[in-house]
Amino acid sequence: MHCLVTAGPTYEPLDQVRRLTNFSTGRLGTELANFLTDRGHRVTLLLGQQATWGGGRRASRVESFTTGRDLSERLRALAGEPVDAVFHAAAVGDFAFGKVWLQTPLGERREVSAAKFPTRAGTLLAELRPTPKIIAHLRGWFPTAQLVGWKFEVEGDRAGALRRAEGQLAETATDACVVNGPAYGDGFGLLTRGQTPVHRPDSPGLFAALADFLAPK
Repeated sequence: MHCLVTAGPTYEPLDQVRRLTNFSTGRLGTELANFLTDRGHRVTLLLGQQATWGGGRRASRVESFTTGRDLSERLRALAGEPVDAVFHAAAVGDFAFGKVWLQTPLGERREVSAAKFPTRAGTLLAELRPTPKIIAHLRGWFPTAQLVGWKFEVEGDRAGALRRAEGQLAETATDACVVNGPAYGDGFGLLTRGQTPVHRPDSPGLFAALADFLAPK
C-alpha cells in the first residue's frame, strides 16, 4: 500500500527572521513511517523542516514542509497519485500572524510592517489568525484512502480527550484518530468508527495497531 505520513511542526513567519512554531520533534511520525516501511508498505514521509529528531528515515520518499499552507499544497499535489492511507501526525501550528501594531509608551498604536521588526521601538501587538484545518480537507483530497488523524490533548482528563477525538472523527470524515498528550495520560488511544477505543501503552504497540487497521478485513 502507498501510505502518506505527515510528521513534525509547521511554522508561521512573523517577519523575515522570526517565526511561530511548536514543540513537535517529528519523532513519532518518522518512526511510524519507518515501521510501515519495514512492513513492506511504500511510504511517503512529509516532514517539517523544523523537526529536531535525528533518527533514521527509511521511507521510500521524504519531502520537507515549512508552513501550514506549504503542507496543504504538498498534500494536494500528492492527491493526484494513488494513495491508500494517510496518517496525519504533523503538529500544525493552527495560527498565523496577521497585522502587527506598534504601541508607544503613551498608549498610541499604529500598524507596522518590516522585514525585521525593531526591538527598541516599543511594544509590538501581533494579531493571530486561525489557519484552515488541514485534516478537514483530507477526505476531499483523498476520497478513497484510509484517513488517520491525531489529537494531542493538554487540558482535561482521558474521558474528555476521547470525546474530543470522537468529535474529530465525526467532523472530518476520517476513519481513525490517535489521541495522546497530558489530558489522555500515558500511552495512546486509538479510535475507529463504531468501535470501542483501544489503548496502547507505547508507540510500538500503537504502530502495530495502525498496521492492523490497514490490513484487509
